[in-house]
Amino acid sequence: MELKTELYESAKKIWPSSGHVVLAQYDDEGIWVYQAFSPKIGHYAAKNQKFIGCEDYQENRMSWIKTNFLWMMYRSGWGTKPNQEVTLAIKLKKEYFEEILLQSTLSTWNPNIHEKKKEWDAQIKKATVVCQWDPDHHPNGAKIPRRRAIQLGLRPETLHKLASGKGVIKFVDISDFVSSQRENLKQLDLLQVPVERVYNSTAPVCHPKNFDGFESNNYSKETNTSASTSPNQN
Repeated sequence: MELKTELYESAKKIWPSSGHVVLAQYDDEGIWVYQAFSPKIGHYAAKNQKFIGCEDYQENRMSWIKTNFLWMMYRSGWGTKPNQEVTLAIKLKKEYFEEILLQSTLSTWNPNIHEKKKEWDAQIKKATVVCQWDPDHHPNGAKIPRRRAIQLGLRPETLHKLASGKGVIKFVDISDFVSSQRENLKQLDLLQVPVERVYNSTAPVCHPKNFDGFESNNYSKETNTSASTSPNQN
């Protein structure tokens, strides 16, 4: 597999226990993100290294990316939910990922970023990327109360570089890995996960100082923004 992996029991000793944290596998070239799709879309993307051209893919809809493997597993039920059977690991070019972060607007008003709520109201309506922080999860799906995981909703203007492959280094189908590790959920000492470390960015939606003393009511429970009835936008 293209991704570097390590034992979950080793990884959890390294990962922060709290905070708004971008956990990801990355290098100087790019950063890996995850999406789950129906077999038709997922297989097409892995084969053609793009989504455009697949008749079932809807580029005109918002599409969500996640940097955290275990959050993706929580969302897709380890690849068992309908139309989320194929897990793609997508290595974005670093400059494209930073562009995504810099264009992001938080899904919830944060006065540390927008002093007045009406400023946020205006911004969220025209945002090309929506940033949402949800509770992170253990492999079994249980919440990690104090740590938030990032997901980024790309609207068509920003999504095009992903859908066309222009902002992507590679698309990789990791469904076999997901399936094999799903078998280890009852033996966590055997569970392997991608090597993920804290990714630091100066983008306002990620900067720790913007979350000092801030806890939105919307963060007290998981939101459903990324849920979709479409078979391909997860």
